Amino acid sequence: MDMEKNIREAVMKYSDTLYKVCIVILCNEQDVQDAIQDTFCRYLEKKPEFRDEEHEKAWLIRVATNICRDMIRFRLRHPKISIEEVENTLVAPEQKETFKELLQLPVKQKVVIYLHYVEGYRVKEIADILGITESAVKLRLLRGRKQMRETIMEGGI
Repeated sequence: MDMEKNIREAVMKYSDTLYKVCIVILCNEQDVQDAIQDTFCRYLEKKPEFRDEEHEKAWLIRVATNICRDMIRFRLRHPKISIEEVENTLVAPEQKETFKELLQLPVKQKVVIYLHYVEGYRVKEIADILGITESAVKLRLLRGRKQMRETIMEGGI
C-alpha cells in the first residue's frame, strides 16, 4: 500500500517535469506518453529508496532520458515506412483506392482479405497460418468484403 501511495505522489509531482524533458528529446506526443509510462513502470519494478525528493526527481529524470534515448536508437534501427510509400511500392495505381479501403478494416478482416486476395492463400492455408478454423476465415472474408462494398456504396474514402 505504501508503494502505491508513493507512485501516486510521484506521478502527481513529477509528470509535468518528465513530460517537458521527454518532449524536448522526442518531439512526439505519443512517444512522450510511452516514455513517461515506462518511467513510472520502472519505478514500480525497481522500488528504489531515495534520500530525499531531489534524489527521487533526479532518478526519474535519468530513467526517462535513458528511455527516450533507447526509443530514438530503436527508431534509427527500425525506420518507419509511410502508408504512401507502402502504396507506391506494393499497389498498382488502379488499386490504390481498394488498398485504402482495406486499411480501414478491422485487423482480423484485414489480415484474411490480404492473405487471400493479395498473397493468394486458400481458406485452409489461412486457417493454418492464423491458427483459426476455416469457418472463421470464411466469416472474416465475408464481413470484410461486405464492409468494403458498403464503403464503396457510400462514395468511397
